This record gives sequence, structure tokens and C-alpha cells, in this order.
Amino acid sequence: MEYFVDVVLPIPLARFFTYRISEQESDFLKPGMRIAVPFGKSKIYTALCHQVHQNPPEAYEAKEIHQILDDVPLVNAIQLKHWQWIADYYMCTLGEVVRSALPSAFLLESETLILPNKNQEVDEADLRDDEFLVFEALQHQESLKIDDICQIIDRKNALPVVNRLLSKQVVVQKEELYEQYKPKRVRFVKLSGIYQNEEKLQELLDGLTRAPKQSHAVLSLFQLQAETKKPIKSSSLEKEGNVSKAVIKSLIDKQVFEQYYLQRDRVEHHGEATKEGIELNRPQQEAHDSLQLQFSSKKRVALLHGVTSSGKTEVYIKLLQRVVDEGKQALYLLPEIALTSQLINRLRDYFGNKVSVYHSKYNLNERVEVWNNVLQQKEKAQIIIGARSALFLPYSDLGLIVVDEEHDQSFKQFDPAPRYHARDAAIVLSQYHDCHCLLGSATPSIESMKNAKTGKYGHAEINERFGKVLMPDIELVDLKEATKRKKMKGHFSERLLEEMTETLNAGEQIILFQNRRGFAPIVECTTCGHSPQCPNCDVSLTYHRYKNQLRCHYCGYHMVSEASCMACGSFTLDKKGFGTEQVQEELVTLFPDTRVGRMDLDTTRGKHAYEKIISAFEQQEFDILVGTQMVTKGLDFRNVSLVGIMNADTLLNFPDYRSHERSFQLLTQVAGRAGRTKKRGKVLVQTYNPYHRILQQVSTNDYTEMFENQLYEREHFKYPPVVRVIKVTLKDKDFNKLNEASEWFAEALKNLLPQERILGPEYPPVARIRRYYLKNILIKINLSRSPSKIKKGIKRIEKTFNAISQYKSVRLVYNVDHI
Repeated sequence: MEYFVDVVLPIPLARFFTYRISEQESDFLKPGMRIAVPFGKSKIYTALCHQVHQNPPEAYEAKEIHQILDDVPLVNAIQLKHWQWIADYYMCTLGEVVRSALPSAFLLESETLILPNKNQEVDEADLRDDEFLVFEALQHQESLKIDDICQIIDRKNALPVVNRLLSKQVVVQKEELYEQYKPKRVRFVKLSGIYQNEEKLQELLDGLTRAPKQSHAVLSLFQLQAETKKPIKSSSLEKEGNVSKAVIKSLIDKQVFEQYYLQRDRVEHHGEATKEGIELNRPQQEAHDSLQLQFSSKKRVALLHGVTSSGKTEVYIKLLQRVVDEGKQALYLLPEIALTSQLINRLRDYFGNKVSVYHSKYNLNERVEVWNNVLQQKEKAQIIIGARSALFLPYSDLGLIVVDEEHDQSFKQFDPAPRYHARDAAIVLSQYHDCHCLLGSATPSIESMKNAKTGKYGHAEINERFGKVLMPDIELVDLKEATKRKKMKGHFSERLLEEMTETLNAGEQIILFQNRRGFAPIVECTTCGHSPQCPNCDVSLTYHRYKNQLRCHYCGYHMVSEASCMACGSFTLDKKGFGTEQVQEELVTLFPDTRVGRMDLDTTRGKHAYEKIISAFEQQEFDILVGTQMVTKGLDFRNVSLVGIMNADTLLNFPDYRSHERSFQLLTQVAGRAGRTKKRGKVLVQTYNPYHRILQQVSTNDYTEMFENQLYEREHFKYPPVVRVIKVTLKDKDFNKLNEASEWFAEALKNLLPQERILGPEYPPVARIRRYYLKNILIKINLSRSPSKIKKGIKRIEKTFNAISQYKSVRLVYNVDHI
């Protein structure tokens, strides 16, 4: 009887692939185990076992698997079910979800090795110079990797040379799997077993009288063992016992010491919980009791709406404590990695080393270790704090999911697929685990608040700040008036400078928010009007003074900034607009004695960069912190009493139906960084339009009015949450072909969905990115219609579209619940 296995390959394939296995392998294999399988002509991929059965594939001859890589499943049944939901809902393939979810160290791929062909006589005269270099190297080495050949021939692409050698039968190629994850092994030393009794030990010490350093090493080992009562690391003996590596090695060679290795996690957090329990104030306790009541009345999801600095984190900790006491796992999702560095210390005060962190700034090996700790349900990974990727970990017994700052658009992944929303995916995950999901925010999204108001979600509020601190005093500064009266210094109004001087004199700190990085977004020649454009995208290049570069923020293209105009050669270059770099530079001129820090994408590229900037500002090493929206999200600085928003208009005037909601959220959040202890904070919002409705609502902290206005507009113009939306983006390098293809696709959609509103095809604000022209089609689906049926219909249109030969190069990208 023949046995087969369906596998999920980590590539965008719509179906499972089937391979032949033996009866023993069919008994051993479980869904979620990794299998190395041949795919294509010679490549070997890591696939996930999905199902074992006895039905041979009809369309092709099943190949044998290469090898089974796991003894136990790496991915559990709930994960596979959840990933399938993400694939179906967000219109991508399960392979794309697997590629995104698994740390790439688990996805072993084969490496091509080039070996000499020992069965072939080679005439060296027939070989070209570059071929001979490879041939000669193979006389001294058994095999070469492609990277090695690139270095030997000093070229980036070695494949043409390899192909020529293969056709001449000089070499053969072989595929070999390589493991990316290497466990961290720590060396320990102990006294050899023969010296454990006192007589032998005395003999040893007497014998080492002429080797005082070795005698000192033995006594140091004894002393450390007595003090710590733990195994002694070789490095600890070197450092604390002042013993050299050479002495330890000679004692190991003499068999006085024995060395052994233990596997250790790369990220370890030592230290017990320093705080017992948590005391909530009255508003917090009322919100906590209300949430508990709603959870017990079978409300799966609840929304906690608490103003900035109201102490929502304390409520989360109280709920997490209950889950930990029950021995269950908990997930705490945050939108920004920057937030984890502050929060991790607060949670460790209460939960000690039961807290682990998981996000993309961790390297491959560290992510693998956290994955394994969660899989094995270790105590050190009982609470996971992380960005959206933490959603994919192998939880077995989740008790609670907390989604903090649930309104944040960073929870939505844009590229590559799956283009999922972590908040929505977390709600579905909580259903699969039969646990509760708590959404928290000072400025909830319109969708979440509507669900809370209609009773779909539970709802609790905290309407006052912790310690009864007053909400910050928000003042709108009219830039138009200030410019007219010449009361501006650079990009700072006289009013903002006055408040900054007062705050600095009082020894307090300031946050300045400008939602644009770099020095200036446009460099323009005042003689001919030319401004440098990106050759790959339809955007002007942003000037970065720090590196003297013009840089594209879409594709990464950069060039050295010229002193003269590239079109006419004139030196009259003017920098229009301003970013965080320019604000920082102006501050150095205006306040020469103050220390200014900057927090944006350019300064936070390193692994611990977030942590360094945040802790430096907390310890008052900076007086002023200039930043993009990174500084707005949930950070807790005790000494900040003034927040300045450099220009609020750039947020409001954006072609997006969510721009007003986002502006309110961003401005309210950044205002919430001010005055978080006893003194009332001050917020100055610089704008050319102080009478704008959203700015007025921000100044009075009127979330309810903003919500009602926005919901009315969405109902009137039919946008979420009143309808569901799917955005279809078509991409191609050929402008005319894209226009033709998008018109065809839009017409097919209108024929399929006559009852729905189909908008477009239309060019987005940036109509070309990375040399691809873009066109968008927006599908609005009534809530009464079945989205799954509509998605299947769209997929059917895609099949027909792909069958048209002239449209084969056009790429389709689906963005469900487009944000």
C-alpha cells in the first residue's frame, strides 16, 4: 500500500504539494512537522506536513521526500488553523503565511555545492581564464559554494561561469541542506571526579606547589563553588578568580579539571519579581471589575478606553496576574518595538523572569529560542511581549491576549503578503484558544468603538488620569498670523520658544513632534525650478544633511547631494519643507547649551537603538527629544512637561478617508506624553488653520464628538465600518499595459458585483514605486453580503486575467480591510 503526504511549501502556491512516503514515515509524521522535500529541478525546500493519506496525485508523479527534520511538531494544530484563516481572509496563500510566520532559521534551504567531475578528463587549454580559476581551486578543495566562486572570479554573478563548466562536464553540482540555527553552548569547568575526596585533593595541592597559578586556579574554583553553589562557567573563573585561559587549559590537559558544555538562551533575563501584587485606584478598579464581569458573561472581546496616562497598563497587569496564577500563557501585543523596551521592565517587576520578548529586531537565533520556549511551555515564556509577529508563536494554552494601542496602523502589515491586521487576527486567535482578548487605547479606532457601542465587544472606560493629574493644556498657535507679524524664528513660533525657555529653565524636558524624517523633503533650484527626483519612484528625493545625501524613502535610492543644480548648474538651491534633522539643527542654534536627541527611522536602525535613546531621555541625558510618530506611542516619561507639534497641517491634508481620524489619534497620543506626574502638562500645536474641526476636538480632548462626526461621514460616503473594503493594486513596468489591464479587471469586477460599489481604477498619490506603475481599484462590500463568496469570485476573475497572454507581467496585490 502506498502512502503520501500533503505539504505546505513556503512559496506562493495556491495548493498543497503531495510527496510519496514509506509506511514507517507515515506512522511517524504528524501535522506541523518539517520535511525537506525536492521541488523544481534540483532545489530542496523545508515544507510543513499538513496531512498523511493514501491518495496519489492525479496531475503529476509524486516524488520521494528528502528527509524528516523534526521529532515532534514544530507548529501545532491551532496555529495551522489560524494560518489557514489568515490565508483565506487576506486573500493570499498558506505558503506565504508560513514564510512570514516561521523564523527563517527554521526554513532550511539547500545550498548548491560545486564538485569536480572525477569521471571526466579535462583539457585545460579549452577553459577560459575565469573557468580555469574555478577548476584550479577545485584541485585543492573538495567542493565550492557559489559565494566562494564569486570571490575567486571577483564577480557578483558566478552562474554563467558555473553553467559553462557544467556544460563542459568539468564540474557537477550537488544540493546540500544547511542549518541556520546554532544553539549557544556555554563552557563550564569542574574538578575531576578523582579529586573529590580530601586526601586526593591534598595530594593535588601539594603537587602544585611549584605551579602557584594552577594552585590558585583550583582554590578559586573551590571558593566560587562555595559562594554560588552553582556550576561555574569557564569565563566566570577567568574573570572573578583572575585565572588565565592558558592555566585552565593546562589543568584540563592534566585531567585536574573537566570541561563540559550546556545549552543557553541568547536572551536571558535574570531577576525575581520585586513587586508583589498591584494596587489599583478607584477608576482603574472599576474598569477592571467591569471587564471581569463582561468576560464572565461570555463577551470574548472587550475594549478599554482610557485617557492618556490613566494607568491602563496597571489594569492589564492585574488581568495578566490572574492568567499567570492559573498557569496559562498570555500574549501582550504592541504596535512599536520602541514600546517593548519600556514595558518589559515594568512587567518584570511583577512577573520576574516569566516574561519573554519577540520581535523583528531580534536575530534569527534569538527568535528560534523564544519559539522553542513557547512550544515547550517553559515558565520563562509564560508572558510574551511583542510586535505583530508574536501572534504566530506556537501557543498551547493562551489565557489572555492584550492588544495595546489597538488603533495603531502599525498593526497592519503592508508588504509582503500576508497583508494581515494583527488586532483582527488576534481576536480570531483568541476564539480558537477559547480565551479573552482585551483591546486598549486612549483613542480607539472607529471600528472598535462602533463594535463596543453596538454591544459586539465589552466596553470599559477610565476618564481621569492616574493620581488625578489634569489633562494637558492644549493651545493652538496660528502660524499664518505669526508669519505675518514676523514672530517666527526658523520653524519655531515666538509662543513655542517662550514656553520652551520657561520649561528648560525649570529643569524639565520637552518633546517636539515632526512627522517627517530627514532635513528637507524637497531641494529646489530657484533659477530653473528643477528638483531632484527618484529614478525609480514618482517622488522627489529627501535631503539628509547628516550624510549629505538625497534619499528616496520608498525604494532606498540615494545619491550625494550636489552643491549646484543638476539641470542648470546654478548654486541657488533652496530647501523646502522640514524634517526632524532640520528641527534638531535649529534647536542647536536657538538653545546652544541644551542637549538635543532625535528619534526617527534613521537613528533607530540598530538592535538596541530604541532602548538607548529612550533610557537616555528617561535618565535626563537629553533636554529635548525630537521625533517622528515613534515618540507618540504609549511611552512614559516622568519629567516631560511640554510637547510641541511643529506642523499639524501635514497630517490633516492627506488624501485618505482616515486622515482626520489618524490626525486626532496621533495628536492626542503625542499630547498625552506631557505632564504625566503631578504638574499639568502643556501642549502647543503649530498650524496654519487653528479653526479646523479636528484641531478644535484635539484641544478639548473630545473623542466622542470626533467619533460621531467621523461615523456620520463614513455612513454618508460608505466607508468602513459601514462597509468592508478590498483594495486591488495592479503593478507593471509598462504604463500603457497597466492602464489597459486595470480597465479590463475593473470592468470584470463590475460585471461580477453589480450591487457593490467599485471605485477606480485610479492612480495612487505616488503612482510609481521601484519602477512599477500602480493603479488601485477599491471594492466596497455591504455588510449583509458574504465576503468569502465575493473573494472567491475575485479569485476566479484573477484566473481568467492570468490566462490573457499580454497581461502576464501585470502583478495583482490584494489588501483586505485596506487601512
